[in-house]
Amino acid sequence: MADNKGTYYITTPIYYPSSNLHIGHTYCTVMADAMARFKRLSGYDVRFLTGTDEHGQKIQTIAEEKGVTPQEYVDGVVAGIKDLWATMEISYDDFIRTTEDRHVKRVQEIFNKMYEKGDIYKGEYEGLYCTPCESFWTESQLVDGCCPDCGRPVQKAKEEAYFFRLSKYEDKLIDLLENTDFLEPESRRNEMLGFIRQGLDDLCISRSTFDWGIQVPIDKKHVIYVWLDALTNYITALGYPDEPELFEKYWPANVHLVGKEIVRFHSIIWPAMLMSLDIPLPKKVLGHGWLLLEGGKMSKSKGNVVDPVKLIERYGIDALKYFLLREYTFGQDGVFTNEVMLKRMNFDLANDLGNLLSRTVSMIEKYNGGVVPDATTEDDIDRDLKAIATGAAHKVEAQMDKFAFNMALEEIWVVIRRANKYIDEKCPWILAKDEAKKAELDTCLHNLSEVLRIVSILIYPFMHTTSDKIRKQMGLWYADVVWDDAMEFEMMYQEKVKKGEAIFPRLDIEKELAELEEMQKAGKADDEEENIPLELKPAIEFDDFDKIDFRVGLIEKAEKHPKADKLLVFQVKMGTERRQIISGVAEDFSPEEMVGQKVIVVANLKPRKLRGLESKGMIMFADNGKRCEIVTTSAPDGEVVS
Repeated sequence: MADNKGTYYITTPIYYPSSNLHIGHTYCTVMADAMARFKRLSGYDVRFLTGTDEHGQKIQTIAEEKGVTPQEYVDGVVAGIKDLWATMEISYDDFIRTTEDRHVKRVQEIFNKMYEKGDIYKGEYEGLYCTPCESFWTESQLVDGCCPDCGRPVQKAKEEAYFFRLSKYEDKLIDLLENTDFLEPESRRNEMLGFIRQGLDDLCISRSTFDWGIQVPIDKKHVIYVWLDALTNYITALGYPDEPELFEKYWPANVHLVGKEIVRFHSIIWPAMLMSLDIPLPKKVLGHGWLLLEGGKMSKSKGNVVDPVKLIERYGIDALKYFLLREYTFGQDGVFTNEVMLKRMNFDLANDLGNLLSRTVSMIEKYNGGVVPDATTEDDIDRDLKAIATGAAHKVEAQMDKFAFNMALEEIWVVIRRANKYIDEKCPWILAKDEAKKAELDTCLHNLSEVLRIVSILIYPFMHTTSDKIRKQMGLWYADVVWDDAMEFEMMYQEKVKKGEAIFPRLDIEKELAELEEMQKAGKADDEEENIPLELKPAIEFDDFDKIDFRVGLIEKAEKHPKADKLLVFQVKMGTERRQIISGVAEDFSPEEMVGQKVIVVANLKPRKLRGLESKGMIMFADNGKRCEIVTTSAPDGEVVS
């Protein structure tokens, strides 16, 4: 393992769950994940935070339109976000939701601290408000009469509010941005300095015209306004101020990774709040660019979003991650097109990396019985390959320190392309025809194996699943991925290789483009038809529904029914009572996986016999059309479900 190099705390923005995330959102999280994995691999104790910003007028309005509570609405969207991050194998250490109790109580304590210091006061706000951005603006800050961030119309607003004395910290903020590298890239820093020099107004931090938010602890008529609520997640998730163990270990953050549209909040408002709290500032705020489609920024309202899940299902998670990290320069906007993505997958992944692995394993199987041979010769071509391969790790580190993901991957592909050229230079298929050149052939195959071992380490932070596949085919399934091993060459010793499926099959680009276009059309049609009423059973009165007694049950034992292959017999504990319930789910679940599950039980269903055994109640399952899914809960067994 690499030496412990200390702690590293990296954060993404907490995403606003007004709708499902698109590929533009995944770009930021994929970058943060790659950096977190890289830092872990190279010896750091990493803390990686992401989450969701769930309060505000926009959420309340959407929920009201949908006929649900704001909490019900955000719970559904957040579940989808977590599913997306699981699909994308995002390795976060914590997921903070601003509706969680741990966050709510800590935000209120932070408000009190700033109020007691005299940095929060009560007044009246009259100005121009952008609901989608949750932002107040002055007339001079508008662009063509609209919000300067999103371009949407603004409305006049007037209400009693609490204010944070942002203007008090104007000089300190100018000094921070002028004399440190706190904010990068430089273009963002210059923008923010220009904004501050126009003069900072005190910041409205409460609202009283809606109630979906954290209550101001000293005034129950007000809820804390979005940026004091949202920005503080970076420290409340570490336990500040009441459980400071993680805070003392990981703060200050090494990097806040944010989109350029929220740089102002992170580089002006957030450091001013921390100054008010007498807390050290983050070491760095990095503002990345947008992924654009031809025609502008991705937007659900424009109907031009790209669904990352569809791309992952078709091409795999590692192919998508590679494209996002390789194609775009950090800090700059990039244009996303299907054609550019497919060409990158074909040329870099299928042709370069996939072909190198396939050729190497095939030749070792053909010429040396599938065993990696030893190297006993060396010439200038061999030495050049070794130098390039073992020197790459330091070059990758240097690029990663600059968040230059595309250049870090380019350094790795220098090695891969050199290895493919090495094959053409050595021509092992010719060496194999001459017994006198067996040693030279063995050296060639050995060196290619060593390069693939090194490449499997170098790509791990970006494409860990592909790394695992390479190592499995190269007979390295038993060995841990250790960053420092990428700087050594002679580490393979007669491993047994085994050819597997192509790690990146070559794509027919014209065919793929046509099918992706059809998928996008189908997705738009689905969006247009997403409010089709369900086909339901006849309506019932509430009194009918109220007769059903739902309880939480804990499955303590499960076994197959002795007389029916499709039935499972469960022993279920509900508070003080244990009872037997039989369900026809044996084709979907084994008895072993059901034990310990907390399930929803219709507890007052009349008992009945099923193939000779009594069933007293019914366990709730959902049918997705292919198989049953368990309806689970974390509530204590015996609890009433209402």
